[in-house]
Amino acid sequence: MNHPLFPLLTDLEAAGIHFTLGRYRPEAICVALTLVGQRVEIDVFDDGHMEVCQFSGDEGPSGDESLVRRLIAENRQ
Repeated sequence: MNHPLFPLLTDLEAAGIHFTLGRYRPEAICVALTLVGQRVEIDVFDDGHMEVCQFSGDEGPSGDESLVRRLIAENRQ
């Protein structure tokens, strides 16, 4: 296995970093990590290149059930 996805997963596992895999577009696998104070999404493409998005925050609550309902309504497809 010489695709960059596999060494990435091995490195995350060796570091004890939990992750989930998702497929949201046909040409990439998304590796999602939640670290202290941040969320990271790594898209690994079929050609081997990676794109990383890092989202930082203070991890404090940002709302209540009304926020959840608003987010659902605003993002309904």
